[in-house]
Amino acid sequence: MSDHVPLLHGSCFCQAISYAVSALPILSAYCHCTSCQRLTSCPFIHTMHFDASAFTWTHPEPHESRLDSYDNILKPYKRRFRCKSCGVGVASRNSNTNRISIWGATLDRNEDGKILGWDIAKPTAHQFYGTRMLDVNDDLTKWEGYQSKSKRLD
Repeated sequence: MSDHVPLLHGSCFCQAISYAVSALPILSAYCHCTSCQRLTSCPFIHTMHFDASAFTWTHPEPHESRLDSYDNILKPYKRRFRCKSCGVGVASRNSNTNRISIWGATLDRNEDGKILGWDIAKPTAHQFYGTRMLDVNDDLTKWEGYQSKSKRLD
């Protein structure tokens, strides 16, 4: 990533692991899929997808010394990465698409708690809204699957 200018930075809760991305997200949405719900114990998450070439770990090398990883048993082509110290999941890699996903809650924040680069990161839709655990009344579009690649629900 030495030729790329980082647009977004993030880290786990204890800041032992950190990352940067140097491109605009291919997708930025609130995901309500059952895999995200069960893997995070939350009703939905803010996920952002990037080409893998735009992502880099920024914590000290060797990066693996601070990272734990596991494969999604339902989708073994998706490997998730979390901090060995605090356990927070921060990214996943899809080997089928060569994309990295990061979660919005791990992005760096200013002293007021606002996400830095929110204009770049802000979600544009709700995906997999058919399996939502709660209704969200906002102006974002709702989709059965991925945005613009599935049935629109609103």
